[in-house]
Amino acid sequence: MIGPIKNNEQYEEALANIYTLMQIDISADSKESDELEVLSILVKDFEHTHFPIPKPNPLEAIG
Repeated sequence: MIGPIKNNEQYEEALANIYTLMQIDISADSKESDELEVLSILVKDFEHTHFPIPKPNPLEAIG
């Protein structure tokens, strides 16, 4: 069952599932294709919340 990613263990499991799905030939509009899409969205949201990338400081780029 796919659900929200709430901790690092679930995050790692989702990444492993994504990797597995990417190793097979998936046809469009298949169950696997939908699962890959949903897992990717959940992982992206988790990463955005827990591993934010700070915006660059333009003054540091000049240095």
